[in-house]
Amino acid sequence: MRIIDNWLDDIPGPHRGQDVILTGASLDAAAAAMIMIHGRGATADNILDLANLFAAEGVAYLAPQAARNTWYPFSFLEPRESNEPGLSSAHAAIAAIIAKLAERGIERERIILLGFSQGACLATDHAARNPTRYAGVVGLSGGLIGDRIDPEAYTGSLDGTPVYLGCSDIDPHIPEARVHQTAAVMEQLGAQVTTDIFPGMGHTIVREEVDRIQAILNAL
Repeated sequence: MRIIDNWLDDIPGPHRGQDVILTGASLDAAAAAMIMIHGRGATADNILDLANLFAAEGVAYLAPQAARNTWYPFSFLEPRESNEPGLSSAHAAIAAIIAKLAERGIERERIILLGFSQGACLATDHAARNPTRYAGVVGLSGGLIGDRIDPEAYTGSLDGTPVYLGCSDIDPHIPEARVHQTAAVMEQLGAQVTTDIFPGMGHTIVREEVDRIQAILNAL
């Protein structure tokens, strides 16, 4: 793993100056990238462990580190303003990484956004609020952010982006209804959405989800 220590130096808010960790293909050799967003209380190193389960050549895996291991302070089900300035700073971190990748010739249609838990909420929220064609969007145990979801607040097109949402039906942090609301918004934005609800799974990642992600990588 390699630490990229200056990509977030110019963003506003609490995540300014945080590290981005890189593994997989070097940026000079990569044909595609996956931005991996960790959950509350976790680390960039933690989420990058997931990359070890994928079989893909030429993919750079990048994980930003949240300040104090938390992207925003309260539940993703709280009003968005309650989670500021962390939420806007987190979005700025993702946007900065995407911009740096573009400078190296890796555009969004070659970038997968993936997150787990709080990171899944951030990944899906970023894609829905910055819609374009991505290589993929993966939300593992997460969903769109806010106390309510107004479909009219989301405009633009994901242009056929493959979106995968996986969650438990009894997740203590993620209501199943929010996963379905997220899928509906993504479909409204023109994404190709696959949703798996796993009975009794809990708040974790299972092999079936890894296989779904591998299929997105294979399509690259």
